[in-house]
Amino acid sequence: MTRVLHVLDHSLPLHSGYTFRTRAILRAQQATGIEVRGVTGLRHGAEGPATEEIDGLTFHRTPGAASGPAGLREWREIGALARAIEAVAAEWRPDVLHAHSPALCGLAAARAARALDLPLVYEIRAFWEDAAVGNGASREGSLRYRLTRELENRAIAAAAAVVTICQGLRCDLVARGVAPEKISVMPNGVDLTLFGAAPRRDEALARKLAIGEGPVIGFIGSFYDYEGLDDLIDAMPDLLRVHPGARLLLVGGGPMEAALKARSEASPVAHAIRFAGRVPHTEVEGYYSLCDIMAYPRKRSRLTDLVTPLKPLEAMAQGRIVAASDVGGHRELIADGVTGVLFPADDPAACAVRLAALFDAREGWDAMRQAGHAHVAAHHDWARNIRHYQDVYQGLLGPDREGRPQVAA
Repeated sequence: MTRVLHVLDHSLPLHSGYTFRTRAILRAQQATGIEVRGVTGLRHGAEGPATEEIDGLTFHRTPGAASGPAGLREWREIGALARAIEAVAAEWRPDVLHAHSPALCGLAAARAARALDLPLVYEIRAFWEDAAVGNGASREGSLRYRLTRELENRAIAAAAAVVTICQGLRCDLVARGVAPEKISVMPNGVDLTLFGAAPRRDEALARKLAIGEGPVIGFIGSFYDYEGLDDLIDAMPDLLRVHPGARLLLVGGGPMEAALKARSEASPVAHAIRFAGRVPHTEVEGYYSLCDIMAYPRKRSRLTDLVTPLKPLEAMAQGRIVAASDVGGHRELIADGVTGVLFPADDPAACAVRLAALFDAREGWDAMRQAGHAHVAAHHDWARNIRHYQDVYQGLLGPDREGRPQVAA
């Protein structure tokens, strides 16, 4: 039986898209018979024991803290995580190291893989230099941007195999000179066992939010600038001119929350916009139940053109209608007019036109919901897709290295 040690930036019990994808991967691998554990770096940031079990998954933590000026601090982080990997490997004896971006994880795993003589898989979920630009923490072409990109290139070069979450990232890597045969694509996925019938409308929650009868456009997620929620707010006046009962429900929080609330208050249709704040993960389904259309108005950038998000897939799995901007990451997931609707990015007026047309075409909603769910089931179901990882692992281990290698005491 193959044992895989996943090297992670952070994990459960923290909640993020990163930790939810990790949980899905590890649980799906367990279901196929692969033994898995995770080890997190110094940026995990959640208090807890050195080893903890969460949702049936075992995670090891890197002890200590890194200090010093930029550059030296990251070098120390890499060293601490590499030592933690080696310590877990000495006790648990994995067959494969599977590191997940950012590059600090990849470089720490590369150092440990050399010491342990183990194959390394490096998985890129996004280019973190572009994510930093999208989050407002950096700017494209800056020294920090170039250094982060160089670290990523080194992690890629050190890995025996590279995995990305979408074709956009794969094409960018090939353009950098990475051999196409070294790269596999493991799309974002959904655990369909978590999604049954579409949730029934939570009438008590609707009354609490004074959401009315709708139609309701919803967004549930983090409020980053690249998500384009300001464009969605700006689209509301045009939309209400043709659909006066329309409401916008924004659930979540993040760096843009204060600015978005100020923009909403200044809007001539402020009465039609609701901010629900952050809600516990166990209560999210109730908010989904109120939304007729889930909207994802991402702005156009390298990040959004190259990376496919998870939220539209989760919405389709729940039988929600999806409307999204036509950035590359969305085009890779959504067939316009079939599994959802695409509208021009960075254009509130065009967004309003497409949303209004969608409200006027309710007779086609059932077919669109069914097509969206079928697309997720066929192409983004973890239970189906997870077996591609085993192909990658066995390609590295070879036919005579199935299962744990013999290690001298």
